[in-house]
Amino acid sequence: MSDSNATWLVVLIKDFAAAKQRLRPALDPGARRELARGNARRALGAARANGHVLAVCGSEAAADLAREEGADILLEEEPRGQNAAAMLGISHALAQGATSLLLLSSDLPLVSSSELGDMLEVGVQMGSPAVLAAPATGRGGTNALYLAPPDIIDLHFGDDSLRKFERTARARGVAFALHESPALALDLDEPSDLAMLARQK
Repeated sequence: MSDSNATWLVVLIKDFAAAKQRLRPALDPGARRELARGNARRALGAARANGHVLAVCGSEAAADLAREEGADILLEEEPRGQNAAAMLGISHALAQGATSLLLLSSDLPLVSSSELGDMLEVGVQMGSPAVLAAPATGRGGTNALYLAPPDIIDLHFGDDSLRKFERTARARGVAFALHESPALALDLDEPSDLAMLARQK
C-alpha cells in the first residue's frame, strides 16, 4: 500500500553491532548481532503486511536488511537514541502526507502482522487526535506507539515512557489508550527476557 495518506509504520532499527549490550552475560557478540538482525527482519515483515513501511536505521547493515525487506530507508548520520530516530521518521512521514503512523521497536521477538493489524484497527477506531500505546513487559516502557496525527505529542521513549505519553496526551486533550498485547509486550533487554521468550515459544 503506497497511499501517502494511509497509516505509515515506522520501524526503529539500531546498529546490530551495538545492540543488546545488556545481554552480554548470556550471549556473545555474534549471537547478539544475529538476534538483533532476526528481530528486525521479523518486525519489518509484520509491518509490511499492514501498510507503508519506513525503517529508520542506525547503521548501513540495518539499512541493507530493511531494503531487502522492501522498506523505505532513513539512515541516521549519527544515531542519538530512540526518540531522535522516531522524530526523523515522523518528520519524513509528515512531509510525505501521512496522517497517522505506528512507531515500532525492532526488538520484539513475538511481533506478528496480525498483532500490528489489531493495534492499527483500534487506533483507527479511536479517531484523530489519538494516541495508542503498547506497553513493554514490567518496565513502564512503550514498544509500539500509534499517533494520529503523527506529531500530536512529544516523544518520551525510555524509562517510564507510558506514564509520560499519557500525561502529555491528557494535557493536550488528546484521547489516550493502552493496547495490551503479549506479542508486543516482550522485548529482549535482559537475560531474564530470553528465559521468558523460551517459555512462550
